[in-house]
Amino acid sequence: MLRQLMGDIMSTYSRLSKVYSNAMRIPFDSSSKFVLMSDCHRGDGSWVDNFLHNQHLYYAALKYYYDSGFTYFDLGDSEELWKFHDLEDISRIYIDIYRLLHYFYKHRRLFMIFGNHDIEKRDPKYARMHMARFYDNHRDAYEPLFEGILVHEGIILQSTETGREVFLVHGHQGDIKDDQLWKAGRFFVYHFWRRMEHIGFKDITSAAKNNIKKKKVEHDLSQWAVDHQKIIIAGHTHRPTCPLDRKIPYFNVGSAVHPSCITCLELQNNTLTLVKWNVRTKDGGTLYVKRQEIAVPRTI
Repeated sequence: MLRQLMGDIMSTYSRLSKVYSNAMRIPFDSSSKFVLMSDCHRGDGSWVDNFLHNQHLYYAALKYYYDSGFTYFDLGDSEELWKFHDLEDISRIYIDIYRLLHYFYKHRRLFMIFGNHDIEKRDPKYARMHMARFYDNHRDAYEPLFEGILVHEGIILQSTETGREVFLVHGHQGDIKDDQLWKAGRFFVYHFWRRMEHIGFKDITSAAKNNIKKKKVEHDLSQWAVDHQKIIIAGHTHRPTCPLDRKIPYFNVGSAVHPSCITCLELQNNTLTLVKWNVRTKDGGTLYVKRQEIAVPRTI
């Protein structure tokens, strides 16, 4: 058992190191405004589409960040391509969201990382065929989306003022089912777990729903970050994390499929702030979407 565990960790180490060595570098300084989100798992609008109940929260947050001049980093699993295989069907459901994402991309303010549930996007041919445009069924016409986009496995943000690096990655690297055998995992989810969800079962093999697996992923990512003296920011486990201890360089943005909120990390003024967006009620009974800091901001 110990030998197997060490083998899994070494696999995670080697995968993360390889992603790091090939990652695109993007400079930033104290004037930069970045927002990092992950794990939207957008689906086809059906009962097993986990994004459906948070679509308005996500749009409100996205509009705020667009209007406020933020650059958007998507850390993977944007679409749920294990349960639903057609990206065009997904974009047809969330037209306003995809149009806003196009505006980010058009103004060079969108960068994408692929996760295990949208790993197909790593193939430039897939991106050309399925991500260049989307169909607006209200206008009965195609609109531009992400023409010419390159979806990365990892991105390094590097401070031009201090040289400090922030490594962005989805976090599934090294997991046998989610990484090396992702096609088998997708087959299993599409033909089995998708049907089981209809009657109330949860996928216990998922890092987001299995606490043992979640802790292992977080331990492996944290250990890599400590050993390499790099800040690492991931998604995948859906558990938002912004530690106070500067000796812990692991952060997690959470997800957009929490039961009653979405979470993300903001980077501005060289500070990482963990934020959640949820629906609140005013005294008069009016509902509104609130941005709320949920951890002490961490200067990097």
